Amino acid sequence: HSAAPLLGSPGSGCSRKTAMASPTSSNPAHAHFESFLQAQLCRDVLSSFQGLCEALGLEPGGGLPLYHKIKAQLNYWSAKSLWAKLDKRAGQPVYQQGRACPNTKCLVVGAGPCGLRAAVELAMLGARVVLVEKRTTFSRHNVLHLWPFTIHDLRALGAKKFYGRFCTGTLDHISIRQLQLLLLKVALLLGVEIHWGVAFTGLQPPPRKGCGWRAQLQPSPPAQLSNYEFDVLISAAGGKFVPEGFTVREMRGKLAIGITANFVNGRTVEETQVPEISGVARIYNQSFFQSLLKATGIDLENIVYYKDDTHYFVMTAKKQCLLRLGVLRQDWPETDRLLGSANVAPEALQRFARAAADFATHGKLGKLEFAKDARGQPDVSAFDFTSMMRAESSARVQEKHGARLLLGLVGDCLVEPFWPLGTGVARGFLAALDAGWMVKRWAEGAGPLEVLAERESLYQLLSQTSSDNMAPATWRSIDLYDVAAKEPVQRKSDKIDTGKPATGAADTQEELLRWCQEQTAGYPGVHVTDLSSSWADGLALCALVHRLRPDLLEPSELQGVGAVEAAARALKVAEHELGIAPMLPAQAVVAGSDPLGLIAYLSHFHSAFKNMTPRPGPASQTSPGTPNAVLFLGKLQRTLQRTRAKENGEDAGGKKPRLTADAGDLCALCGERLYVLERLCADGRFFHRSCFRCHSCEATLWPGSYAQHPEDKHFYCLQHLPQPDRKEDIMDGDSETLELPAAGENSTPPGPSAPAAPQEGPRQPTRRLIRLSSSERQRLSSLNLTPDQEVEAPPKPPRSCAALARQALEGSFVGWGIPAQSPEVLVAMEKEEESPSSSEEEEEEEEEPIDSDLEQALMTLAKTSGTMNKYPTWRRTLLRRAKEEEMKRFCKAQAVQRRLNEIEASLRELEAEGVRLELALRSQHSTPEQQKKLWLEQLLQLVQKKNSLVAEEAELMITVQELNLEEKQWQLDQELRGYMNREETLKTAADRQAEDQVLKKLVDVVNQRDALIRFQEERRLSELASGTGAQG
Repeated sequence: HSAAPLLGSPGSGCSRKTAMASPTSSNPAHAHFESFLQAQLCRDVLSSFQGLCEALGLEPGGGLPLYHKIKAQLNYWSAKSLWAKLDKRAGQPVYQQGRACPNTKCLVVGAGPCGLRAAVELAMLGARVVLVEKRTTFSRHNVLHLWPFTIHDLRALGAKKFYGRFCTGTLDHISIRQLQLLLLKVALLLGVEIHWGVAFTGLQPPPRKGCGWRAQLQPSPPAQLSNYEFDVLISAAGGKFVPEGFTVREMRGKLAIGITANFVNGRTVEETQVPEISGVARIYNQSFFQSLLKATGIDLENIVYYKDDTHYFVMTAKKQCLLRLGVLRQDWPETDRLLGSANVAPEALQRFARAAADFATHGKLGKLEFAKDARGQPDVSAFDFTSMMRAESSARVQEKHGARLLLGLVGDCLVEPFWPLGTGVARGFLAALDAGWMVKRWAEGAGPLEVLAERESLYQLLSQTSSDNMAPATWRSIDLYDVAAKEPVQRKSDKIDTGKPATGAADTQEELLRWCQEQTAGYPGVHVTDLSSSWADGLALCALVHRLRPDLLEPSELQGVGAVEAAARALKVAEHELGIAPMLPAQAVVAGSDPLGLIAYLSHFHSAFKNMTPRPGPASQTSPGTPNAVLFLGKLQRTLQRTRAKENGEDAGGKKPRLTADAGDLCALCGERLYVLERLCADGRFFHRSCFRCHSCEATLWPGSYAQHPEDKHFYCLQHLPQPDRKEDIMDGDSETLELPAAGENSTPPGPSAPAAPQEGPRQPTRRLIRLSSSERQRLSSLNLTPDQEVEAPPKPPRSCAALARQALEGSFVGWGIPAQSPEVLVAMEKEEESPSSSEEEEEEEEEPIDSDLEQALMTLAKTSGTMNKYPTWRRTLLRRAKEEEMKRFCKAQAVQRRLNEIEASLRELEAEGVRLELALRSQHSTPEQQKKLWLEQLLQLVQKKNSLVAEEAELMITVQELNLEEKQWQLDQELRGYMNREETLKTAADRQAEDQVLKKLVDVVNQRDALIRFQEERRLSELASGTGAQG
């Protein structure tokens, strides 16, 4: 084909000039090659490569033979270092020296990072690769987070030769534009044919036998391209284009609005000193977002800041805040209309993004000037990530007139990434490698079904990959395809929706009645014959609770007690000690006015305790479905209420339960009808789940994270709870000290009988009522509360840059109270940072500046030992590790937040279906009994699904509590270290008092984390014993 369509100018872009090298050689090809390496615009890459080919007398494209010809003619030092890297990669056995797919012709659609990576992989396998791209420029400034595996992969392709700043900061990332440029250069060297400004519109089947598959392209392509027949089509054209024949599934959550903004990076000294933000999430750091709200009126869920070619910010904003600040002109229920260009005010959006970025960086970036996008407009946008698309299958085969075509998906058209997790480019690259393996198997002659079955099995593993489980031992192996050959690890959080009710569900009303009769048999005065009138005296409900937990409710205590009080007592004990929330008030139980509510409530008992053997005496078996997390959060919420009551001078102990105060069929907030599936019980009252939200921000309220204001009686999340009687303190807005329920206080029902484990000693030393020394305080603040394993775990990494630095410079600080780092450790850190085979890569690396406070702390600790001079790269290593820990916490929080949103959306769907069934059951009096029975069974299945989702939601909220406590401990740890670093003789009485208060708060947080860990350990042992008992 002609050079014009292959390397035609892709557009003007910005006016930045390509840096031209000044090689000492007079060979013009050397100048073209250096220009090619350093080119920073797509058009410059193409023009310099065209000049290189002309200088060498070669034609662009044609596959690997082009690479070998260029390599043979360019053998000076700069080129040889790149050839060494590419040869090492191409020398892996899987590529068979470029002869794995010699007769395979491929078409790749899309020159995004994943499309280019797939093209590079296919070219290394020896296939002929043609790539078409509808755009003509690389203009996307947005920054991508890189996993270690991705960094290793790109370095093996010579990333540092093409982009000297590659992964030189404290966070590993790269802009989309730079990543495309890097991969484009590799693809051109490997002989990939690239055609710009050409859009793929569909497939053209072979018209007759002996012909092959072609592509329908717009506008009219060159003749050689339009006549190109291929065996493989790889689509990487983005999430909005999926080839015909593939089906896509939508994963929908609660409305989520993201905002991205790119500001000009002038690379001034002041800008380089601003630390990046790996991620801050409100789910565990409410004080930051409370400060942001008070200072700017901006309400966010999270924010990330990366420093790359631009200052890149991405955040999740709340719709009500965007409406209030005029960013959105009008509220619309349709997301497309809500975020359409006609409904978004550009100036207001720019003010919003600039204010958020300025606050997050403490104004240190100076005047924030927006970078320009491809249209020359400010690079700021709002986007919707409420729903994410996922292809049902990753590959398929089409055949016509004997010609077979293998189609594969990679990138966003395979799985749309969830941006806060930073999975897009990493999983996109893995999919590209998997697609390459699929093509190799296809070229080897494997049958279509065999190829597709293997590809789909690898696709199922893709969602399970993470930066943690992609260990160095895996991605540093010689054959990167081994990554996908590992067996999937079924995690506890993996949910498989089979469309069937949860295990333990009462499939029929008769089964539920039979189980209730078994559990209440033998109790005097209790005769259960149905699921309505037999429960009217409250005794049957008390008997059921007593059978499950005899230590909580004595039948003798019910003598002379009225039916309503007996039912109320049973409901209260079931909620507080079994974790089963009421679905109707005691009055409705006694009156029999809500039979569907009672059936749904009893079915919850059945699903939780179905496997319990009916026998007298204390219950000794529970099913794995027992809602322990729900119970724990309920105790936490009641602890919070007691704490609030004490602070407000109320008598918390004398407050009577309100289980009989409100009707269960009416919402306590809106007064509208409550159907069974809609009911949510809090503080003895019933609400619509959609009504039970923060009065200020309208966020969903979860146990342990809300409180009722004593004056206006509205419910608030802890972040927005008004504090009229307290001095405003934005840093303590969410840090009030609570005492979490102890794990031993019936927080989990007894597990099945199992061999008794040896009794462990106390988990921590008894606290003495004396003033702690500095070393003791330091030891306390650095406690690692991870439960003991069979093998002692390594020390938990510190959670701050300063703590990491102190750990490394331990030898120069006397009395710190933790083991010192040996010189061998620091030497190892040095070696870890520098790869022995890539010393030339480090030449252009820039050290990441740090803030002045941390710099001073490091200098103070190192001044007597010379450590900083002896180990020059340890600082960057420590900073990287600290940021990595922060990012892991952020990603974990975002995964939890996303799943919570998905659960909320699922619950809304269940509620709508439940309302429909309940209306049918209540209104159709002439409906045949068989139909009513079927409807009731369907309603019970919905109840079980709801209970399962609520239990999972509670598990996630416990994770939120862990993240929240970890953040509090980190903040208190920093504050305490600040006091400890001062000389005792210079401390004032106020300083010592403040230090004691911080220490007290730290002790409380440590105890709360210990309570969570003990709770989880007891639950784990209980579940383990349950499994052993079930096998027995």
